[in-house]
Amino acid sequence: MLMNGKNQKKMLNTSPSLITTILRRKWLRGLRNFMNFSIRDGTAPSGAHTEPWTFVVVKDPDVKHKIRKIIEEEEEINYMKRMGHRWVTDLKKLRTNWIKEYLDTAPILILIFKQVHGFAANGKKKVHYYNEISVSIACGILLAALQNAGLVTVTTTPLNCGPRL
Repeated sequence: MLMNGKNQKKMLNTSPSLITTILRRKWLRGLRNFMNFSIRDGTAPSGAHTEPWTFVVVKDPDVKHKIRKIIEEEEEINYMKRMGHRWVTDLKKLRTNWIKEYLDTAPILILIFKQVHGFAANGKKKVHYYNEISVSIACGILLAALQNAGLVTVTTTPLNCGPRL
C-alpha cells in the first residue's frame, strides 16, 4: 500500500491514540510501587474467549534462582544441540547465550504459560482455540503496558522449559 504525505501524517498522528486505546483495555488492574500488579482475566482478546493463559508473578529470590537454574540448564542444551549452528551463529551479534543472570537480579519475573485446553463447569475438556496466537497477543499487550508504565522488560523464551517450570 502506497501512502501519500497526507495519509502518512494522519497515520503518524493516529498511532499514539491507538496505543492509548490498547492500554485502556484495563488489562493491568493496578501498578503498586511499579512491581506489585495483577493481571485481570478476560480483557485481552482470545479465540472464542477461552483465555488460554496463566500468568505467574514471582518475587521470591529463592524461587527466581530455581527458575534461573532450570532455564540455564535447558538453554545450554538448546545452544549446544537443539538450535543448530545457523541459529546460534545468528544470535552471536546479539551477544546472548544460555547464562541468564538477570533472572536473579530482576525485581520480579512474570512466567507465562499457554493452556491448550481447559475444563468446562461440568468437568469436560474444552478446546482453547488459537491458544498460541491468543497468548502471544496477551503478552504483547502486557509488554506495551509495562513499557508505558516506565518499566524495563526482557523476554526469555527458552525451549523445552515448560514441563520443568
